[in-house]
Amino acid sequence: MTEREPFHPSIEQLRLGDVLGALADPARLRLVELYADNVEHSCAEWPEELRGLHKSTVSHHQKTLREMGVVRVRIAGRNRYLTLRRDELDARFPGLLDAILANTGD
Repeated sequence: MTEREPFHPSIEQLRLGDVLGALADPARLRLVELYADNVEHSCAEWPEELRGLHKSTVSHHQKTLREMGVVRVRIAGRNRYLTLRRDELDARFPGLLDAILANTGD
C-alpha cells in the first residue's frame, strides 16, 4: 500500500494573502524560522518553545503551512519531512521571507 503524496500548491497558485495568513500565527512563524535553514526537518521536530503544544496542534500548523504553499512535505515510509519552499516563495514574492524573518523579534 502506498501513501498518497500530499497536496502542494504550484508556484502560480500561491497567493500573498494565504502566505501572510499562514505566517501570521506565532507558532507557524516559529516553525518557519526553524525551517529557514533549508535543511529537511522531521515533522516530529519543533522548537523548544512549542513543545507545550499538543502534537495535533503542531500537525495542524504544519498542514496549514503546506496548504498555503510555505513548506513542502516529503513522505518516506511512515515519516514526513518538511522543507521551506524558500526558492519558490522568493521567485513569487521577492524579499518577502527575508523581510519577515529579519523582523521576528528574536
